[in-house]
Amino acid sequence: MSKQIPHYVAPVDKTPVVEVDSVKLGEKPGSMWRDAWRSIRRRPLFYISAVIALVFIAMALFPTWFTHVSPTQGCTLANSNAGPQGDHILGFTRQGCDIWARIVWGAQTSLAVGIISTLLGSFLGVLFGIFAGFYGGWTDSVLSRIGDIFFSIPYILAAVVVMSVFSDYRNVWTISLAIGGFAWASVARILRSEVLRVKNQDYVMAAIALGRSRFTTMMSHVLPNSLMPVIVVTTLNLGLAMVGEATLSFLGVGMDSSVMSWGNDISDAQTTLRTAPMALIYPSIALTVAVLAFIMLGEVLRDALDPKARTR
Repeated sequence: MSKQIPHYVAPVDKTPVVEVDSVKLGEKPGSMWRDAWRSIRRRPLFYISAVIALVFIAMALFPTWFTHVSPTQGCTLANSNAGPQGDHILGFTRQGCDIWARIVWGAQTSLAVGIISTLLGSFLGVLFGIFAGFYGGWTDSVLSRIGDIFFSIPYILAAVVVMSVFSDYRNVWTISLAIGGFAWASVARILRSEVLRVKNQDYVMAAIALGRSRFTTMMSHVLPNSLMPVIVVTTLNLGLAMVGEATLSFLGVGMDSSVMSWGNDISDAQTTLRTAPMALIYPSIALTVAVLAFIMLGEVLRDALDPKARTR
């Protein structure tokens, strides 16, 4: 005869009932972008960097909102390297031009070069990276080797050579082509590695099994789900492109001297660094703050779009 083992059951009134698998019909289904936004909006750094970036963008698009002083007209040598006075809150350059007005109007050139070169580099990087990662084989070998060649060339050095060759066409488009045309290899590498991961997902294989062409599958399923790291890198590259323009202008091979840009102002003020340092410091501060804003924005996006970082 088997021994009876008593079973003790807690009273129902003392045991709380919890809904374990209940579904809340009112909530929207989660998504990568919604989760990223929930993470971003809790970060004070996002609001700080976004506000600073928007201020510089507004400064480039609507400079008259920030100053009514002309950056070129009214320059007189009588005010050469003079300090702040009246509406001229930052003083004057060596040529007697208003420093604040030149900073405001120079934002157009610096941001234009940063945006155009970043878009160009991102386009080339996405084009090479998606085809290399998805098709593989000889396509991957050829495109990857081309990317390795461009990756081994410092883009600043290449831009110096390009701008020296096209010295008669030193404008926004030429310098953007010189920077973006040699800075795309890192984007291609990052996208290729992400495509290699995404193309083995079940939904990609299901789309191919249902009869969709490989190109259509690549464009509709693989590419949209592989752009997360590219978006982050693009934000970071925007700040680096602005630094590249300033570097080329400082070296004397960037924008034409008649074009207003932060790099040209820094280059022109280096000769008076000891006697009038503020003419160099003010545009340097503007460049630093603008680049820092875009870099901080890229860091926030990287943390928000990375599930591991959100978990940490």
